[in-house]
Amino acid sequence: MQLVVSQLLPAYFDESVTQVSEIWGKEWAVEKNDLIKIVAPSGSGKSSLINFLYGLRTDYTGMISYSGKDLSHFSPEQLAGYRKDHISIVFQDMRLFADETAALNLEIKRQLNPYHPPEKIKEMAERLGIDSRLSFKCSTCSYGEQQRIAIIRSLLQPFDILLLDEPFSHLDNNNSEKAMQLILEETRARNASIIYADLERSEIFPYTRIYHL
Repeated sequence: MQLVVSQLLPAYFDESVTQVSEIWGKEWAVEKNDLIKIVAPSGSGKSSLINFLYGLRTDYTGMISYSGKDLSHFSPEQLAGYRKDHISIVFQDMRLFADETAALNLEIKRQLNPYHPPEKIKEMAERLGIDSRLSFKCSTCSYGEQQRIAIIRSLLQPFDILLLDEPFSHLDNNNSEKAMQLILEETRARNASIIYADLERSEIFPYTRIYHL
């Protein structure tokens, strides 16, 4: 699946930002197996970009197209189907069901489109060091634990593009490296692509292209 972004600009941004940004107001594309790093200083619209690409917000000018189809023309049913089959995401604010257990948060996601068997949840949790927390409500987990739950959740479905919005902001270097390795393994197994947006250049993400927002 190809993603093409053309002349995209948040409706609340002045057009002058296009003179310094390598993303806003430009044309760029994501092909199979691309690893895209977007360096995005605070206030540059990083989360807005991720939300635009995921179809959560439409307050922009320009066009986002998946496989030649304009995202703004998707019906709610088409958008839900694309998210289920083609686009996965790790939100900056995780967006877990706080009053449900980590295990249930993950199983709900897995059942929407069972790419992995149920036992894969425990295997991934063990690799990221949170298997002992699966039976706990997410509200009782630390931010670092919640972030690892959100990362695992994103890897339980099929996807062609994985969107990452500051996925390691609450993790130390060791846990970040473990999570990055798991993400890369799962992405390569699908011949998929990653768009990874963060405040600074990451040394653990082996990007094929880098842009400054």
